[in-house]
Amino acid sequence: MLYTDLSMGIVRVTELAALSCAKYMGRGDKDLAFRAAVEGLRSAMIKLPIKGTVVVTESSADGDYILNKGDKLGVWKDDMPEYDIAVDPLDGAVLIAKGLPNAMSVIAVGPKGSLFKAPDVYMQKIVAGPEARGVIDINKSIDENIKNVAKALDKDISELTVIIQDRPRHEKLIRDARAAGARVKLFGEGDVAAALAALFDDTGVDLFVGTGGASEGVIAAAAVKCLGGHMQAKFLPKDDKEKDELSKLGIDNVDSVLTVDDLVKTQDVFFAATGITDCDLLKGVVYHENEMATTNSVVLRSKTGSIRFVEARHAIKKSTVNVFVKR
Repeated sequence: MLYTDLSMGIVRVTELAALSCAKYMGRGDKDLAFRAAVEGLRSAMIKLPIKGTVVVTESSADGDYILNKGDKLGVWKDDMPEYDIAVDPLDGAVLIAKGLPNAMSVIAVGPKGSLFKAPDVYMQKIVAGPEARGVIDINKSIDENIKNVAKALDKDISELTVIIQDRPRHEKLIRDARAAGARVKLFGEGDVAAALAALFDDTGVDLFVGTGGASEGVIAAAAVKCLGGHMQAKFLPKDDKEKDELSKLGIDNVDSVLTVDDLVKTQDVFFAATGITDCDLLKGVVYHENEMATTNSVVLRSKTGSIRFVEARHAIKKSTVNVFVKR
């Protein structure tokens, strides 16, 4: 069987997805931007030497550019290994449409059967970096978690920053975090970017909490595993249909707490992200004269513990993907 380190291959995938959709920043059309991102991703995946199957994805466009669970990506030759793919070509479609921060392209790749096949069900999540490993508890109050993380980081509570999505469902959570004395950073879209920020100490973010999509939870879990961070999650099904979906996946008790090892069942997962608009961790795509562009990415591998920050300069005319999508 052919063996390859996929690190630089998958970062090329997120780079091309980002380059393909960044032209549409601030133009008010999230579906056009999403289709462009998917086109870029597919073009890059054609050259990745794996037999890849999409098991987790976000779909927000129609027609040929949609990504579906079960889609086959990669070269798919007999001597190539089989991998699960969890991908969001454009995490934050609304953000890029409005020209706002925190849009990025993200992908996680693990051996076949290793990534949890997340259904379209809400998931409660809490994420912290390696220094706070073992001290967060999704069943405890935000007040207790803030105190425990602050102690683990040797910070005063007033110095601790919690990142929470600005949604009506989080009103009490935000209020309680503020009452605990922590700094609260709100974000509009981009679950994965927010969770990623909590894993790196130079972002100024210490703790991510809130409820969002399960697919973003699985992708974030891959990054958590690569970095030795800590994450817990619980599904929040809204009806019996969603409970049945979870039961088919082996989740009979919806109150059960899931760990990173439940969501990513391998010690060799890869993760890559490329900024589309500016994020806490990564700069967005910048265009230069003479049809040049710069991307900033991070690529991680759990087996080796490698963390690569990649700044790449691209000659768009020589790129392997057409970065313009006709309407």
